[in-house]
Amino acid sequence: MSDEAGIKTAKEAADHDLILAFGRLQGAANRLEYILGRAIEDECGINHLMFEVLLILGRAGEPGLSMRAIAQEQVLTTGGATRLVDRMEAAGLVTRAESPADRRGKLVRLTPLGEETTVRASLIHVENIKRFFLSPLPVADRERFAEDLRILSHAARDVLPRLP
Repeated sequence: MSDEAGIKTAKEAADHDLILAFGRLQGAANRLEYILGRAIEDECGINHLMFEVLLILGRAGEPGLSMRAIAQEQVLTTGGATRLVDRMEAAGLVTRAESPADRRGKLVRLTPLGEETTVRASLIHVENIKRFFLSPLPVADRERFAEDLRILSHAARDVLPRLP
């Protein structure tokens, strides 16, 4: 396979166009997550992962989501999702309620504080997205870039194995 890609040395690997492109994508995502996540943490007292879960729950609406659904959306183990939701519940952002469909199951939903925090963090996040994510891009390319990211995200999601 390395012959097909023309890679025979570490230097050739490091300089390969596709490897560089993916590395740039990862680097940009990591740096932007740090910058935007830090702003949410500083202004709202929640980390970026908590914010993402608040958005997932906001999108889902009532009656809420199972721990398994949250884990799958965030590519977490169910144990990791449980620990995160425990912290969010202790902070008053979410609550667990009985599932109408499964008496043994619990659904996670936003509290009024969770709703308020989601809105406040989102307003900050939107301004920072404009500043750090969109403004460096040519105006004519922004919509296509956002669509390409959606396609990549969905394609990667569809390849992931489903949690048991």
